[in-house]
Amino acid sequence: MMVCRKGSRSLCGDSGIPPLPIPDPATEDALIPLSALQHYLFCPRQCALIHVEQLWAEDGATAEGRLLHEKVDAGRPETRPGVRIARGIALRSLRLGVIGLADVVEFHHEPGRRTGRGQPFPVEYKRGKPKTHRADEVQLCAQAICLEEAFGEQVMEGALFYGVTRRRQPVSFDDELRAVTAEIATAARAMIRDMRTPPPVLTPACRRCSLETLCQPARLEKPPQIARWLAAQLRD
Repeated sequence: MMVCRKGSRSLCGDSGIPPLPIPDPATEDALIPLSALQHYLFCPRQCALIHVEQLWAEDGATAEGRLLHEKVDAGRPETRPGVRIARGIALRSLRLGVIGLADVVEFHHEPGRRTGRGQPFPVEYKRGKPKTHRADEVQLCAQAICLEEAFGEQVMEGALFYGVTRRRQPVSFDDELRAVTAEIATAARAMIRDMRTPPPVLTPACRRCSLETLCQPARLEKPPQIARWLAAQLRD
């Protein structure tokens, strides 16, 4: 299902995007941020630090990413030959239990379509470059599932735009990616619901995480034994 944000510059209201009924507060409170799926797949502890412990630290990379998203979301709707472009679209999926924002949703007009709104095609903007893991693809697939719930039709393709390469990477929402997305959504919801923060695991990816100082994986992955620490204090 989709929510049109108050004051949004999206195509809500004139593009055929259906409004939502008044939400059930209990259901809405159980939804987790759509971005939590990307955080969880990258690192469950990072996801917990952000969404359970409410911690955040910004570095150059996250600042660049934030500015890129703000620029994209603030853009005006566009109409080009064969496509309409909506920006900053609020989304939610009750099936996945997520709520969030789509950077861009394009509506591609195809011959023979029964509706005049066009085929939804989500586009997610990333500051970096394509990754070896599937965190970005999972985030985009979750957006597609949100759009499917809103429009009642399948969304089979989308794209990731990377700022370093300045190119789109097409993404097909096949059964495998959908299964991974549902699995990650279930795991992330359970962790956030239970207020659990996993212990740190030191990996090369830690050096690229803005939360490394708060997480302290090198120090806390193998914490000193309490008995040994107490014995050292008594000797002193």
